[in-house]
Amino acid sequence: MRLLSRHIFLLAALTALMLFGCVQPRNAPTPRPPAQEPAPVPVDPIGDLLQRLPAAPAQPPAAPTPTAKLDRMGFATQVGAFERLDNAVRLQEKLQRLGIDAYYFRHESGLYKVRFGNHASYRAARTEAERLQARGLIGRFFIVIPEDYAASRIARTGKGDLRDELVKTARRFLGVPYRWGGEDRKNGFDCSGLTMVCYRLNGLNLPRNSRMQYRTGKPVGRQSLRKGDLVFFATHGGRRVTHVGMYAGRGKFIHAPRTGKTVRYANLNSSYWKKVYVGARTYL
Repeated sequence: MRLLSRHIFLLAALTALMLFGCVQPRNAPTPRPPAQEPAPVPVDPIGDLLQRLPAAPAQPPAAPTPTAKLDRMGFATQVGAFERLDNAVRLQEKLQRLGIDAYYFRHESGLYKVRFGNHASYRAARTEAERLQARGLIGRFFIVIPEDYAASRIARTGKGDLRDELVKTARRFLGVPYRWGGEDRKNGFDCSGLTMVCYRLNGLNLPRNSRMQYRTGKPVGRQSLRKGDLVFFATHGGRRVTHVGMYAGRGKFIHAPRTGKTVRYANLNSSYWKKVYVGARTYL
């Protein structure tokens, strides 16, 4: 009996100890949850914001932007105001002998002027002009800036038609005994000089000789010709390009027949020009 009472006492003590271990003391601090690491700051907040916005509806791919077939002209130098063509020709040839890419043209005023150079900056163009002026090779000069060209002006304002401007420039040479010292002179033709100058005066850097002009640009069918396109001929037979003119509309083109002859219109549908016709190119 005494032994049984001792077992009951031990069992009650053990039960009380277990219960006491499961109860927190009244003044014991409340345990805090484990600390969390701060959220990382986005590296690209704008990109993170865009990701939170609703997705935009799918759009069809944009059409590729057409690239210009010819480089735009940069800064050039203009000199002279000659009444006589011979004076402009002499100045052009003097500069060309120095390795300067010079060309003369008939201005709207009817006077003949000379341009040279195609620089990326105003300073480079002016430096070249001042050097030539110091040597007494040129007098007063004027720097032509890219924004002055018709190609830049029309692209900037959306007003005007570059094709009309090209033909208008070519018409200034009508009746002029065009003499050109370019690479086609050995073939007896000054034709490529005429087309090159018309394009450069309007801000597009057309190559110098007729074969390079033919290889540049996009082929265009005879029935799809538009003003300002160039038409090419093999006047020495075969298919070798030796002549070029500018299409002026209504089946006509403007060209310089040969050295010393005047610039004139010709009929693309005449028997001779139909026979020697090679093809056409557009650059716009």
